[in-house]
Amino acid sequence: MSDMIYRRSGRSGLLLPALSLGLWHNFGAESDHGLKRALCRKAWDLGITHFDLANNYGPPAGSAEEAFGHILREDFAAQRDHMIISTKAGYHMWDGPYGEWGSRKYLIASLDQSLKRMGLSYVDIFYSHRFDPNTPLEETMGALDFAVRSGRALYAGISNYPTEALQEAARILKGLGTPCLIHQPRYSMLQREPEIAGAFEAADDAGMGTIVFSPLAQGLLTNKYLSGVPAGSRATINHFLKEASIEPKLVAKLEKLNAIAATRGQTLAQMAIAWVLRDKWITSALIGASKPEQIADCVGALKAPAFSQDELALIEKELAA
Repeated sequence: MSDMIYRRSGRSGLLLPALSLGLWHNFGAESDHGLKRALCRKAWDLGITHFDLANNYGPPAGSAEEAFGHILREDFAAQRDHMIISTKAGYHMWDGPYGEWGSRKYLIASLDQSLKRMGLSYVDIFYSHRFDPNTPLEETMGALDFAVRSGRALYAGISNYPTEALQEAARILKGLGTPCLIHQPRYSMLQREPEIAGAFEAADDAGMGTIVFSPLAQGLLTNKYLSGVPAGSRATINHFLKEASIEPKLVAKLEKLNAIAATRGQTLAQMAIAWVLRDKWITSALIGASKPEQIADCVGALKAPAFSQDELALIEKELAA
């Protein structure tokens, strides 16, 4: 292993690497299998032991889990006990009344399908991928509890939950005897809703860790868009990041943040990751990559000195501009 930093998830016994590899993008059927293997191997070589999936990752849905199952057999057959593998269910996966949201029927059926696709007998963390306002939380959390008690998962987690629902979910799971391990929200310099809504403190109070996704704001917090929108970039092909949203004002802000990063001896991506991880409440940050060297760049963020108060103040000033 490398000099990776490992952090305890809440009040559990589980340590997670400060950076985890998310397979949201670039692990679908259209992506080169050799590239997928190279990304996972590079992550592993750099001490990233946690690989994060969901039932609907692809495209098509399910294909990222299938690809990861192949990679496990090809490259990591002897490493299962050294790896943390997570998956989720909540977003649309198949047509009909049982193919999304938070019912017990959907969650357990989906988890069984995920295990089959990956060739696993269990996952380490199984998440409810989003809060379902139309299903009682007792049912959704009861399904997570069942997943753990039946041996399909070792830990239960929630993702994209509003703060009030997070607190109630944690209370229910604690009462069932399967404490919620972790919450996974979207968080970056450019998207700070969990911070504003008090989700980090709420998770910590409940004994949960927090792992954030999109710490680079879908690639905005890299040097990729400082000179416009390059052909083939995520902004030209992904519906989560619109090319039209990359306005001159945003580019100017990114340029100023990039200048601050340079004074710290970091790339913009490295500073953005270090900024997310500055908080004691954050257990890990999920990164994605389209090239192995991007993973190495991200891991380089862990070598940075702590932010000074002046640096944090300057960053806040530029973000507010």
